[in-house]
Amino acid sequence: MDGLLKELTKLEKLTTVNGKGISIIQSLDTLLQSLKEAREGFLKGTCSEEDLRRLAQLVEAKKKEVDDRQKDIYSVLSRLGKALDKKFTATLPTYSDLFASSASVMAIERTIALHLLRTGQFDVAETFLQESEIDISKDLRNQFVELHQILRHLRGHDIGPALRWAKKNQSFLRSRNSPLEFYLHRSQYIRLLLSTHPPDPIAAVQYARDNFRPFYNDHETEFRRLMACTAFLPLHVLQNSTYRDLADPTIHFDLEPLFAKEYCASLGMSRQVPLRVVGDIGGGGALARIEKGRKVMGDRKNDWNQMEELPIEIPLASDNRYHSIFACLVSKEQSTEANPPMMMTCGHVISKDSLQKLNKSGGRSKCPYCPVETMQGAAQRLYL
Repeated sequence: MDGLLKELTKLEKLTTVNGKGISIIQSLDTLLQSLKEAREGFLKGTCSEEDLRRLAQLVEAKKKEVDDRQKDIYSVLSRLGKALDKKFTATLPTYSDLFASSASVMAIERTIALHLLRTGQFDVAETFLQESEIDISKDLRNQFVELHQILRHLRGHDIGPALRWAKKNQSFLRSRNSPLEFYLHRSQYIRLLLSTHPPDPIAAVQYARDNFRPFYNDHETEFRRLMACTAFLPLHVLQNSTYRDLADPTIHFDLEPLFAKEYCASLGMSRQVPLRVVGDIGGGGALARIEKGRKVMGDRKNDWNQMEELPIEIPLASDNRYHSIFACLVSKEQSTEANPPMMMTCGHVISKDSLQKLNKSGGRSKCPYCPVETMQGAAQRLYL
């Protein structure tokens, strides 16, 4: 999907703002405003021949701007079409109409609207909401606007808005054991530490004294490393020391996805964008694999819809695996609701059936990995 996403990103940039900060919409708006002013001048009798000449030049200039942008857009659309044909070589399967009912239509339209809002395409989202019957509350829309404003500040190395949100939602973040607030302070501390030439850690150390105390118990080791790294300045020395990871730019760049994850969690949404996940999985080969398996099972006169799981392995990235699986090394079987994984007193884990089979007289089960024995009622069920 990388090629497709690359072309879509180019298309998005071309249809919004170019390198000079001018979009097609802005060019047309400027031209329309000039025409309105010229019309008012005609009506008032104040429009001169020079004004008409400048208006004609403006029309030609804006026309050229729009034409140039349209050529770029058509070029990207052509490459996007080729990328789609290359990615989806097989004909897409035909299914019954999944969106025949009004409820299903509203569900997919709401999903699309939320996708546009969540990815920051607010103008497109506004148009889509006007043309559909979907109603998304103003509060939720404003929250997505706030999210992207804060992400923009983080991109510009300004942690202020993100830090204010983290303090406001401190209890929520603590309930999730989220390190967001500490990482924001850590980023600012490192920037202060590396911003002086020659090195002067006083401002950074003072910042640490003012802001790190509430996080000491949970991040003691990290706190000690942040303080100790001051002995390895300037930057080129730090980069060749045992604290080189603190000079890695990803410490700052990783704040954006972490903040987006926590913000969306506060709204009750997943950390991943649903439509993007669908596209990644379907375009990554899962759809073709499922369709091929469906055809093979159909040729064997066996309906896989009656099975509890797919009879083939579907290739998925680790980020798109949502259900943990435990396979007992004793019985070689996967855990189920009726046969869950059980942790013994020693910390080793086997399935419930295996635990019962190992049961001796007196209700004790000897661990198959070590000499420790566990009472039958002492084993704890694990939830994956």
